[in-house]
Amino acid sequence: MNPQLFNPVRVGRYTLPNRLVMAPMTRSRANVDGTPGDLAVDYYRQRASVGLVVTEGTQPSEDGQGYLTTPGIHAGAHVAGWKQVTAAVHDKGGRIFIQLMHAGRMSHPDNTPHHRPGVAPSAIAPGAPMFTATGMQEIPEPRALTTGEIHQTVEDFRLAARRAIEAGADGVEIHGANAYLVHQFLAPSANTRTDRYGGSIPNRARFAIEVATAIAAEIGSDRTAIRLSPGMQLWGIDEGAEGPDLYRHLVGELDALGLAYLHIAQQGDEALLADIRKLWKGTLVLNRASRPRDRIGTDVAAGLADLESYGQLVLANPDFVARLKAGAPMNTADRSTFFGGTAKGYTDYPALREALAA
Repeated sequence: MNPQLFNPVRVGRYTLPNRLVMAPMTRSRANVDGTPGDLAVDYYRQRASVGLVVTEGTQPSEDGQGYLTTPGIHAGAHVAGWKQVTAAVHDKGGRIFIQLMHAGRMSHPDNTPHHRPGVAPSAIAPGAPMFTATGMQEIPEPRALTTGEIHQTVEDFRLAARRAIEAGADGVEIHGANAYLVHQFLAPSANTRTDRYGGSIPNRARFAIEVATAIAAEIGSDRTAIRLSPGMQLWGIDEGAEGPDLYRHLVGELDALGLAYLHIAQQGDEALLADIRKLWKGTLVLNRASRPRDRIGTDVAAGLADLESYGQLVLANPDFVARLKAGAPMNTADRSTFFGGTAKGYTDYPALREALAA
């Protein structure tokens, strides 16, 4: 185990106690109105020993919702609910960024209170099914955003970031990955626009840059971060042959904003990752989809990342940091409880001392 993982690190305006990050993970346990409930308070409190907690994707507007019972941060009730979560994390000495996620075309009308179709850069369906209250249904064709609506969506992100800070969050992470709205603008398979938001690499990167710029101006660049997933092919997303050059351009433009960190979900292009590391002068967080236990800490040790993020391992091990330090065994995540449900598979994973006592 690389002991450097447990050294403090500067991220934006904060000094974190270690270089481990809880990756954002959709858990679908918010109230119907998008307010996080009491279980979410316990869930995030339990995991506050990582250097940084990044929350599940949280919609910045009504149209940003795609899945059942995901949380929002655009209404007063949302702010009140998230205040309980952030206070619980802070009481444990932790730091927490709320991830702002607009699902875009990855939405079904049955999953949202307003029952409107999803919105996207272009009216192209992802060609994928989605879980709804009545079972799996094909995602319908989204409505293409007008230029004016794109500007309003940027404003929605800005206002959501302000509300996140009002709710006590230490910052926000823009979800620019995993086939959601920001990623949809980047991919020509989802973006066939002919205006200034489509076509060329600078045009397809424009929306992501405008969102990051607006949020940084609102809450400070040192409380603003972004997550990207270069090369990810998911739900009809294909960045094409220009993909690596697109990310070289985008990362260079984002670097100029002085953001708190860049969070990369690595998809296997190690040459592009090395280029991103050179282009990005700030703090880099790296997530690998399947990293064996004996490889934890290797990206920090190699200088490829400043911090490493983990999803399922933190989901199943509320005391992930303590287990790493002790070389102790890890709980196994229960996939059947990932999305929706009760405390089972959410807040009932035992800490090491409880597991040993049992």
